[in-house]
Amino acid sequence: MTDKAKLTRKQIIEALVEALKRVDYVHAFYEGGAAAFNRVDEWSDLDLYLVVDDEKVNETFLAVEKTLKSLSRIKQKIDLPQTAWSGVSQAFYRLEDANEYLIIDLCVLKLISSEKFLEPKIHGKVAFYFNKSDKIKPPQLDKDAFIRKLHEKFERLQARFDMFNNFVQKEINRGHLLEAIDLYYGLTLATLVEALRIKHNPIHYNFKMQYIHHELPSEVIKKLEHLYFVKDAKDLQEKYREAIKWFNKTMQEINQKEIERLIGT
Repeated sequence: MTDKAKLTRKQIIEALVEALKRVDYVHAFYEGGAAAFNRVDEWSDLDLYLVVDDEKVNETFLAVEKTLKSLSRIKQKIDLPQTAWSGVSQAFYRLEDANEYLIIDLCVLKLISSEKFLEPKIHGKVAFYFNKSDKIKPPQLDKDAFIRKLHEKFERLQARFDMFNNFVQKEINRGHLLEAIDLYYGLTLATLVEALRIKHNPIHYNFKMQYIHHELPSEVIKKLEHLYFVKDAKDLQEKYREAIKWFNKTMQEINQKEIERLIGT
């Protein structure tokens, strides 16, 4: 297949729909990710979900791979057999005849799984390609439970920062700049980003960098970019101090009533 005839996301989806809609143990097929937020562009991957009978997970992956192979050689596959959610199996596929960015991120969900990535406030408006069961529908957000988790996250962020943030300064003092900058990114800035998400877009408080350009104010993005681009040891020291001040200010400004308003309580 030439570059001009690369497989499209539409062709891949249509082939999977045709192959799977007749399979009795496959109950639903939908797309999330960028498609659920109307953000698909030429670099978007495919975030696909299949809900299947509990004992048919392996057969589902085989059926999907058979269909993909009918379109193109599978150039690469990575399995994630252990996910953070019970009843969820995940694999990534790269097709030889598709654009290099059009990676297929496939989640196969057991019917019994409590997490189906359908809650609209969190996961957007997923695109259903078929749905054979009235059991599979977007749930209502449990706002009280969500706010409790958010409060727990807030407390953990503060405790983590108080306990470990000075590790950056420790490595700067030692002249170990590689260790210092790694901790600066992985601890100081990562914790700051989570705090900023709680303040500005609490519904995605645990999304880290995902969708951040769409979901935080432009002035916040610009300031984060300034902190992330470090040119030398002196710059690291200055930006580290600046990040600490911003984190402390952000945590003080987080307001319970504003969070509830943003979530929609």
